[in-house]
Amino acid sequence: MRKSDLNSQSEFLETTFISIPDLIESETKRYGHRTALIVDSVSLTFDALKRFVDKTAAALQCGGLGHGDCIAICAQSSIEYVVTFLAGLRAGIVVAPLPTSASPEALKSMIVDSSAQIIFYDRTCMDLVQSATLEIKIHKVLFEEKESILKEGHRYYRHWPAEPARPFDKVNIEPDWPFNIIYSSGTTGTPKGIVQSHAMRWNYVRRAKAYGYHNSPTTLLSTPLYSNTTLVSFFPTLAYGGTAILMPKFDAGKYLELAQEYKVTHTMLVPVQYQRIMACENFSRFDLSRFQTKQCTSSPFKPELKQKVLEKWPGGLFEAYGMTEGGATFILAAHEHPHKLHTVGLPAEGCEVRFINDQGEEVLPGEAGEIVGHSPGMMDKYLNQPEKTAEVEYYDDSGKRFIRSGDIGRLDEDGFLILLDRKKDMIISGGFNIYPSDLETVLIKHPQVKEVAVVGVPSEKWGETPVAFVVPVKVATITPQNIVDWTNLRLGKMQRLADAVIIDKLPRSVIGKVLKIELRATYLEYGHASKNDQMV
Repeated sequence: MRKSDLNSQSEFLETTFISIPDLIESETKRYGHRTALIVDSVSLTFDALKRFVDKTAAALQCGGLGHGDCIAICAQSSIEYVVTFLAGLRAGIVVAPLPTSASPEALKSMIVDSSAQIIFYDRTCMDLVQSATLEIKIHKVLFEEKESILKEGHRYYRHWPAEPARPFDKVNIEPDWPFNIIYSSGTTGTPKGIVQSHAMRWNYVRRAKAYGYHNSPTTLLSTPLYSNTTLVSFFPTLAYGGTAILMPKFDAGKYLELAQEYKVTHTMLVPVQYQRIMACENFSRFDLSRFQTKQCTSSPFKPELKQKVLEKWPGGLFEAYGMTEGGATFILAAHEHPHKLHTVGLPAEGCEVRFINDQGEEVLPGEAGEIVGHSPGMMDKYLNQPEKTAEVEYYDDSGKRFIRSGDIGRLDEDGFLILLDRKKDMIISGGFNIYPSDLETVLIKHPQVKEVAVVGVPSEKWGETPVAFVVPVKVATITPQNIVDWTNLRLGKMQRLADAVIIDKLPRSVIGKVLKIELRATYLEYGHASKNDQMV
């Protein structure tokens, strides 16, 4: 059964599949004059958004594109970006939102892997896209150099194309059709194309009702549209008739100004953004009283920071643990469980979780193991990489499919998940497992340590040994040896640091994840490995 129209904002939650483009069209029929999108003070109503989406979708169809084809986008968040993304979906085309932070070589590999026939880009990515496509036959569209087709007051934006040859021919989207291809960061090797279906995205929208998105939210988002972190809040906002405010570039002060100006009710931020916002000296001057829901995901969220947000920022705080690939999802309603801030919460509704050892056997309750999960929201595959897909899949005795998280964790006595570390980041030293997060928990308590990351490096004596990268509170207040001595006094014999490196800042991805592969490579490149046998 399929519904092309809905009579109530949340009726679809109790129905069978309906695509996100159809959900947005339904909201347009009900709230056409409501603002759907705001970027850099330029706004679009739902009616205007639909006109431009349909026009662009018609142009794609006129170009011979449809189900089974792919378009790519490499640009900062903009109205053009959203229109193009939605137009591709509306035409049944899979969309590959590509990271603007990629190297030309990595971007080229993603374009080739996705088989995209058109890449849309903006001036900020012009050099990157031109370099990446030198040897690729692909049609390129630069957003800002086409004829203006929209005038909102005295504001203009340029988009492609001016007029398609024929009107949009509506497409009936099937749930198993690919929705988007999200590429992994590539920080741990060749980027993998994560194929998510329309059904998976629809399930994300259904789940968003638990966070109040069904009440026509005003959502402020400052992470990029090529990140799943952004999309899990962006699409529910439009699907429920809300207003999405996009920041092309994050700035803590500007974020607070926008939150106050537009009376924001919902947001999704990564921990480093919460940290910067809470550090603003004039934070208390802004009116944030309209906030209903704040969400956080993507990287570890320190309990102390969660507590600070709860104390000073109105509205509920939800931390979400999960992967772009889907599977295991845990939710911590921090405002409801303030005594569980050291955890990432309880399994999300409809999510089945197991903990397994290296042999694929379930561990005993309360024991640490790799987290694997089954849920309605699971990726189809890694594009063109069946071996990698098989590596991330786990099947139980009944044949049920789970997705491996690559994370090690355990449940506490109340069923809340305590994360220990990434399986690949776990250090095996002298036959013992060392979790970098355990060492980081100790190191961050040093009064002169602002941020820290621990990585494992090769050691002839121990196989691997831990090294700390430390960002100090003040420059030249501590030495590497001071860090090593202070920390090792507080660690078990088999956990001790071999070395420490003082750095200005930790390398991070655009969504705040510490790039440990870069730290490890830098350490080995500059010859620190001679100290690796100092563990005991």
